[in-house]
Amino acid sequence: MQLSEQELVRREKLGKLRELGINPYPADLYPVDHSSKKVKQDFKDGKKVVMAGRLMSRRIQGKASFAELQDAEGRVQVYFNRDEICTGEDKTLYNEVYKKLLDIGDFIGIEGELFTTQVGEQTVMVKNFAVLSKALRPLPQPRTDADGKVFDEFNDPELRYRMRYVDLVVNPKVKDTFIKRTKIVNTIRDFYNEMGFLEVETPILQPIPGGAAARPFVTHHNALNIPLYLRIANELYLKRLIVGGFDGVYEFAKDFRNEGMDRTHNPEFTVMEMYAAYKDYNWMMDTTEKLLEKVAIALHGTTEVPLGDQMINYKAPYQRIGILDAINEHTGYDLYGKSEDEIREACKNLEIEVDETMGVGKMIDEIFGEKCEHKYIQPTFIIDYPVEMSPLTKKHRSKEGLTERFELMVNGKELANAYSELNDPIDQRERFEDQLKLSEKGDDEAMFIDHDFLRALEFGMPPTSGIGIGIDRLTMFMTDNASIQEVLFFPQMKPEKKQVALTDEAKGILQLLKEARSLPLNDLKASAGLSNKKWDKAIKELTKNELAKVVKTDTSLDVELV
Repeated sequence: MQLSEQELVRREKLGKLRELGINPYPADLYPVDHSSKKVKQDFKDGKKVVMAGRLMSRRIQGKASFAELQDAEGRVQVYFNRDEICTGEDKTLYNEVYKKLLDIGDFIGIEGELFTTQVGEQTVMVKNFAVLSKALRPLPQPRTDADGKVFDEFNDPELRYRMRYVDLVVNPKVKDTFIKRTKIVNTIRDFYNEMGFLEVETPILQPIPGGAAARPFVTHHNALNIPLYLRIANELYLKRLIVGGFDGVYEFAKDFRNEGMDRTHNPEFTVMEMYAAYKDYNWMMDTTEKLLEKVAIALHGTTEVPLGDQMINYKAPYQRIGILDAINEHTGYDLYGKSEDEIREACKNLEIEVDETMGVGKMIDEIFGEKCEHKYIQPTFIIDYPVEMSPLTKKHRSKEGLTERFELMVNGKELANAYSELNDPIDQRERFEDQLKLSEKGDDEAMFIDHDFLRALEFGMPPTSGIGIGIDRLTMFMTDNASIQEVLFFPQMKPEKKQVALTDEAKGILQLLKEARSLPLNDLKASAGLSNKKWDKAIKELTKNELAKVVKTDTSLDVELV
């Protein structure tokens, strides 16, 4: 293992601590009785406290030093004085351990008394301290110059997501996002619990990947010698529980879909699904409005929530518009009652790519996605989807060819999907068989036929409404984040590349590419401002180390980040 100079120095300090008889990784319980938050809330001069956390800054001035201790709830100023800590002749604990062998990032425990400095700063006077964990790698340390410009921030997205443990330590706003995520989940849980619904758990490994149209991950169970799938949805299991006699159930589920990754999709994601007996999609829309109002107020104290350059208002009621009406409004095409060939022709005229594997449902979905979806910024229920798009949904009570389904759109993205659930087992079997035909045409996202679920329906399921809400996306919307990676502790990443030493010129070009992902070669060269010789050397360095590649397009040569 190749170590940096700082890492080597920290290991030397580790050895010196041990030579002094100090265990840098003690097993003993440390009797913490105050957090930084509690110190500030219940501050009283002279009060004795025991605290622990990371040492995050120091200003050593001879025999005295001010420092900052960071725990799970924030930071507090602490004051180290040699004569307070070392009351006898031996000053080793201060002169050697504190001044020379501790580093920023080390975990320490302190015992002390609260006092207020001359400038009014609430501070802990340290009477004794203990080393709890020696950090062998230095934390990123942002610094600010005289002009207020910040350098060395830990803000590279790939590094932040890959080393979330560091991100959480040095970027306080990140931690706040995940605290709010938990608050969102707890608010939803309280909402449904107050309605008398039961939180349940259903299988993650499933013999049939049902409940959605998506490509599954597949594995093999050795003992049973059968293929199993990571669930793409928990819908069909929750509806089995409604058959079994529960009136309301919900689950926070990890789902998995073997599909692409982008700023709004991760192959592993969290969804909350809820099913209520004797309800329909109209009741579900009303209930969803109340739920989102409650979530917004719990987090922000208001129904108005900032998102990018928009202000989203979750106050009920929300606009409701049929999907075919939305398409007609934004494209001029009335697709109600149209044949597959007519819809395919509309796609062609609208310059929307389709192929022979796509049926009516997928083509309508493509039209809405490309021409309409982004228009709906404020919460809007898109309702009454065609039967072909909704194989698990009850047919509309008054509109031929449509179903009682809605998707909730916020900021141009789907946040929730809900139905009046199909409980006619004969109709459900026919819908599954239609999906099988799509699969035979080459649609690898078409639903499987779940014969056990059909059997369950044949025992009778009461009229039911169900909903799925994406927790990751809801968290994005409620915390003003544009990327799903920002609301997942550990998002899926490409395999980490071996670290290579780059010249300053190559580093500069790489940074430009990280900001844009891809640039025309001539534009990138101009931005880099290098001589021809240095440019050629730097580009060769990046391509050789598979950090960038040069791609020929119809009009130019582009350089892309690998």
